[in-house]
Amino acid sequence: MNRREVSFLVLGLCAGAVATVFAQGTAAPARLASGVFSWESLPVEKTASGERRAIFDAATATVDRLETHITTINAGTASHAAHRHPDEELVFVREGVIEATINGVAHKAPAGSVIFFASNDLHGMRNAGDGQASYFVLRWTSPGKEGPKPGGSK
Repeated sequence: MNRREVSFLVLGLCAGAVATVFAQGTAAPARLASGVFSWESLPVEKTASGERRAIFDAATATVDRLETHITTINAGTASHAAHRHPDEELVFVREGVIEATINGVAHKAPAGSVIFFASNDLHGMRNAGDGQASYFVLRWTSPGKEGPKPGGSK
């Protein structure tokens, strides 16, 4: 992993109190605590359009849900159809060129770009380049706002 990739990961980790989940044996959701997630330790899930590496998906001291993962998609493909959700989302383009569509308007996002999807905006992404493209996703749900619960849909 190069310095830029580490910077993207650290930025995502600093967005909230993040880390290893501790188990409590109660009905309360587990919280994340500070920690480091190495690229080599992330399980790889093959998908129809490429692959996905889940990093974490849990509550923290300040948000109801903090979820991050890394998606790699093959040339000309999309990871999923355009959609909307009440929570907000940041996408950090790691490599390749992503075409992000926000409320029907397409935007090119080359490596190093940051994409923000506001609450309930219709959005989607596809790989607009010739090779693989990958990006880090950071989603959160603020206290009292409706959205997926930790461990829910990605």
